[in-house]
Amino acid sequence: MSEILNEQELEQVLVQDEIATEPKDKKHSNASSLDFDWGAASKKSDSYDAQKRTQLEKVYGDTLSTIQEREVIDGTVIAMTPREVVVNIGYKSEGVVSLNEFRYNPDLKIGDTVEVYIESQEDRSGQLLLSHKRARTLRSWERVNASLEADEIIKGFIKCRTKGGMIVDVFGIEAFLPGSQIDVKPIRDYDAYVGKTMEFKVVKINQEFKNVVVSHKALIEAELEEQKKKIIEQLEKGQVLEGVVKNITTYGVFIDLGGVDGLIHITDLSWGRVNHPEEVVKLDEKLNVVILDFDEDKKRIALGLKQLQPHPWDSLNADLALGDTVKGKVVVLADYGAFIEIKPGVEGLIHVSEMSWSQHLRSAQEFFKVGDEVEAQILTLDREERKMSLGVKQLKDDPWERIESKYAVDTKHTAKVRNFTNFGIFVEMEEGVDGLIHISDLSWTKKVKHPAEFTQIGENIDVVVLEIDKDTRRLSLGHKQLEENPWDVFETLFAIGSEHEGTIISKGEKESIIALPYGVEGICMTSHLVKEDGTEASDDDKLTFVVIDFSKEAKKIMVSHLRTYKEKTKKRATTTSSKSTNQEMERTTLGDISDLAELKSKLEEDQKRK
Repeated sequence: MSEILNEQELEQVLVQDEIATEPKDKKHSNASSLDFDWGAASKKSDSYDAQKRTQLEKVYGDTLSTIQEREVIDGTVIAMTPREVVVNIGYKSEGVVSLNEFRYNPDLKIGDTVEVYIESQEDRSGQLLLSHKRARTLRSWERVNASLEADEIIKGFIKCRTKGGMIVDVFGIEAFLPGSQIDVKPIRDYDAYVGKTMEFKVVKINQEFKNVVVSHKALIEAELEEQKKKIIEQLEKGQVLEGVVKNITTYGVFIDLGGVDGLIHITDLSWGRVNHPEEVVKLDEKLNVVILDFDEDKKRIALGLKQLQPHPWDSLNADLALGDTVKGKVVVLADYGAFIEIKPGVEGLIHVSEMSWSQHLRSAQEFFKVGDEVEAQILTLDREERKMSLGVKQLKDDPWERIESKYAVDTKHTAKVRNFTNFGIFVEMEEGVDGLIHISDLSWTKKVKHPAEFTQIGENIDVVVLEIDKDTRRLSLGHKQLEENPWDVFETLFAIGSEHEGTIISKGEKESIIALPYGVEGICMTSHLVKEDGTEASDDDKLTFVVIDFSKEAKKIMVSHLRTYKEKTKKRATTTSSKSTNQEMERTTLGDISDLAELKSKLEEDQKRK
């Protein structure tokens, strides 16, 4: 490329050319400047012919670079101001680029080579228009892909925050920097990184959607891996190290051991119960921890904090024995019981069966809530296994110790209905004293199919104690025994063959229930519900029934409507049949006598003729 001619050199070329074209007789003329036509000189006129001008333009053009608009070329920074950067691309004039387009590169200096995009060779004022930003954009994808392939370290400008990370300007492209890829340590203040220029590696490119993912963490991971390897090689179980709390999660605490991370599980933070690790440690806190285990392949290190302190069970009072009373706080509730903290790290279990003398199936939540102060008795104590079982009902009197005096047989009481079964009702006389009313002991007269027909859960019911079983801690109770047995009277009222008015209250395929007088229910075969006119009776029909069977022991009365009119029909039929037979006999005798008389008369006449 030819060097650019300065103004003095260009003037010499033009003067020499004028001298060469002057007439010989005027070469050495000493004409005064007064003879020069200043008016003609001020006019826009070309003193060169077209051929000469073309020649001169060629000489001048050969000293300049050949450029084209919309082309990306390299240029050199020759000057910088607080707002602009002057770039020389070897053209007849320099271009000016806004300094904002170089904000990703704060180290830009005079002499640096930069790429620019030629927007226009000349604007209205003859200025060369260049753009560094557009040049970077056109070449950015090539450079980004090349950086990914070559695993190259590049610089980027963090523009702003976004969901899950940051937006980074890389070669003029907006790349995504995930929050997890900013540093090896968890980032707490993302805004502190906005406006910074940092080094990155391109880790992923989506060509279809033009998405680029970069990472700063990847630059230091390789170094950390080597550092981790050296640290793990020196680790030993039981070794005590100093670390810094790096991150706190619900399940544990991550500790930075100087280039390698270890985890203290929540159960290894304290001998006592810990609901959340934040109760024990704080971020950036320095701690001494002990190595419990480590995995060289997976580079996992299990740490412990509580192991540096003596176990609370070892300092438990040596005089503590079975039957002693202790106090503690409820720390955990489960359906089967409650864990009571006697002191941090020493807990006992109160099983739900040891919370009350009652034998109802209940959960611990009905007795306690977390945080309650509880007094309990030691039932079992195993110092080696570090286990203790407790009870609270033992601090109260057992109601079954005085059961025979308080609930003697044949005594009457009021109980609370607790539960139903198909065979009866479970009731509670008082806490710890339960009883059963069998379904057959609910009513003398009514046929109860299910206890729900008789009462409801939670209601009170009057009962009589029938039997006491102290071994199984159960009472046999009755309700109907509160009244005299009416079946002794019913035996005479509902004698077999007696007729009674009844109402059909339930009709079945084979048997139907009939409401009889005095609140008694009878059973009638459905086939015996046919009326005298041949139609079948319906529910709520009132009919006359005859008793066909009575059982005092089974408390059962069998009745029939069919028998009521069949018996009468049979009697009427018998009477009518007897009368017809007598009349027939009478008619036959008289007829026979008449015939014999005629025959006798005829014989007598025959005898006379003879």
